[in-house]
Amino acid sequence: MHEPLKGADRLTLLEELHKQYAKASTWQQRWTLWRKRWAWYLVVRSARAIKRLTDILIASAALIILSPLFLVIALLIKFSDWGPIFYVSTRVGKWGREFPFPKFRSMKIQADQEKKELMKQNIHQSVGTFKMKKDPRTTWIGKWIRRASIDELPQLWSVILGHMSLVGPRPPLPEEVATYTLKDRRRLDVRPGITCIWQISGRSDIPFDKQAELDKEYIESRSLLLDLTILVKTIPAVIMGKGAY
Repeated sequence: MHEPLKGADRLTLLEELHKQYAKASTWQQRWTLWRKRWAWYLVVRSARAIKRLTDILIASAALIILSPLFLVIALLIKFSDWGPIFYVSTRVGKWGREFPFPKFRSMKIQADQEKKELMKQNIHQSVGTFKMKKDPRTTWIGKWIRRASIDELPQLWSVILGHMSLVGPRPPLPEEVATYTLKDRRRLDVRPGITCIWQISGRSDIPFDKQAELDKEYIESRSLLLDLTILVKTIPAVIMGKGAY
């Protein structure tokens, strides 16, 4: 039984078919290559359709099952400082398209105003990302929901809308994308995800360069089985809380 084609293999196959088609001298040869090309196209489209359907079904089920938790978290956030329940930022998705990125608010209302001053303490400042292990802007409820990754749950709605996938590279901020090299922009070739391969390998403790490398590996070898494996491994990673801040 043949193994399914992975990302890099698909690209190699397409390039090879193009070369063979250009060299074909008879209509019979061109017809054979044309059929191979369409067969390859249908396989890829089918895999994408199955992934999309899986995303919608799992995200919808999770939203229904977790709705009581959503209500409790929403009330705790609201009563903590009477500010908004959700924090919506702009992130960059597939092919560089920007989209609204919702999270349960885990920081003070004036957090954005304090960010510039705190960027001097950014542990990843050399690569343009902003993460602090002990961010003073985080609220008491925010510390808990961030450690448990509960603040990310509203992104299930983004999955249903098609902005995100359950598994894929984490969506960057526009200002982070502005610092990307051509190699880094490879991360924008697929839908961003709620979880990813480096989320189960140390999360924010992993340097940006390593994150980009792991994302590239995922993109080139992505499959439904790999997605399922990452989803399953995300559960203990969240429970352990390593690299979550």
